[in-house]
Amino acid sequence: MRSISNISKGSIIRFRGEPHRIESLVHRTPGNLRAFYQAEMKNINTGRNVEYRFSANDSVDVIVTERKQYQYLYHDGEDFVMMDSETFDQIHIAREIIGDPVRFITEGMMVDIVFADDGSILEAELPIFVELEVTETSPATKDDRATSGTKPAVLETGTEVNVPMFIQTGSVIRVDTRSGEYMERVKK
Repeated sequence: MRSISNISKGSIIRFRGEPHRIESLVHRTPGNLRAFYQAEMKNINTGRNVEYRFSANDSVDVIVTERKQYQYLYHDGEDFVMMDSETFDQIHIAREIIGDPVRFITEGMMVDIVFADDGSILEAELPIFVELEVTETSPATKDDRATSGTKPAVLETGTEVNVPMFIQTGSVIRVDTRSGEYMERVKK
């Protein structure tokens, strides 16, 4: 157990029996009231955001974590098979652990996996930006390219994103895996 005053943003704590990542932690001293810490946390299991007010002398259970890079190999039913680049050990990760960014995963991609001190997998993080090829989109006419609208495009992973009118089939684009939004066209 550690004092809440010694916790920083990004730490993973056990709050009400479940792992939570500290998204922000602000120390407040309102007027003549006692000081407290306002914490915004994200439940790692459910993805739900939680706000909580800790007393300045509260203690929390910090989960000791280890972050390792694994390479995505293939999809096996509902699991994703990852390989440790150093030991070549393979592990299966459930779709729920990766979350929504799973729609941007490609073979050979490096994924950060966070392990708890008991060996359980807390989360798997894809790179923030990935480069994917557009496999299908409607052709743009000269008039369409002059406007600033968007159109749907299917990527090599089968995911559909909105792209600017000038993007064509075969283009490589950069996508933000957190929001699923088009960022820019990649020139190769």
